[in-house]
Amino acid sequence: MAWDSFKRIRFRKKKEMPGGLWMRCPDCEKSVYKKAVEELLQVCPECDYHFEITVGQRIEQLLEPGSFEEVATGLRATDPLGFVAVKAYADRLEAARKATGLEDACVVGTGRVGEHKVVFGASDSRFLRGSMGSVVGEKFARAVELATDLRVPFIFVSGSGGGARMDEGVLSLMQMAKTSAALARYDEAGGFYVSILTNPTMGGCMASFAALGDVTLAEPRALLGFAGPGVIKNTIRADLPKGFQRSEFLLEHGFLDMVVRRVDQKQTLLKLLDHCRIAAVA
Repeated sequence: MAWDSFKRIRFRKKKEMPGGLWMRCPDCEKSVYKKAVEELLQVCPECDYHFEITVGQRIEQLLEPGSFEEVATGLRATDPLGFVAVKAYADRLEAARKATGLEDACVVGTGRVGEHKVVFGASDSRFLRGSMGSVVGEKFARAVELATDLRVPFIFVSGSGGGARMDEGVLSLMQMAKTSAALARYDEAGGFYVSILTNPTMGGCMASFAALGDVTLAEPRALLGFAGPGVIKNTIRADLPKGFQRSEFLLEHGFLDMVVRRVDQKQTLLKLLDHCRIAAVA
């Protein structure tokens, strides 16, 4: 069913509206038909707002069915500082594991985009906002090293609104250097890294691996940066440009290569990987 057809669906009376068919968009605040959102890969048909999605949905949307094989499993974060804020870090980790079924905030493995074998990874915002601690950094580095050994492209989808996970102190911050160094070695070996940024990608992740793609894509209107716009405004005590730190603003100022809607991302990846192969042969 076409997008416009979904928009025309109306019920005359409230009692005619079946339950569970509608959802509210947090951006435009309109009630939208759930099936329309699903058809557009979890994107609002009214305002094009891209909902946050799980790592499993990313794999399903971008890789060939059944091609993904997870690697770097069995890694679990510890609590070296015994850190306690509102809640103990150890308790927050365990709650996130139970809620998501994940070991930590990212999943990495091998798969295929079309006929291209790739190493693929993605962060999941449900797990402590996709933040990077020692496990995420280690998984990312191992994935890059695997891509280096296999001599295949590396694709990572970032949605790290939590940035570097300060609950682990310097062990979290050092992952910025570790992931960047792994990517530098991959680049020296002739690797091809596609970084896909989603809303929000912030903090230490944005200041390291997320910004180092050979080609960097972003979803529309994603918030991207180190510190948030509110923090920056209060620090410099000046009004920020309209759309500051959004994908379109960063594209205009040369930080991104493309802003790509979710429904177009797989086809865009296929074109990039085809071009990469042709260039390598030439």
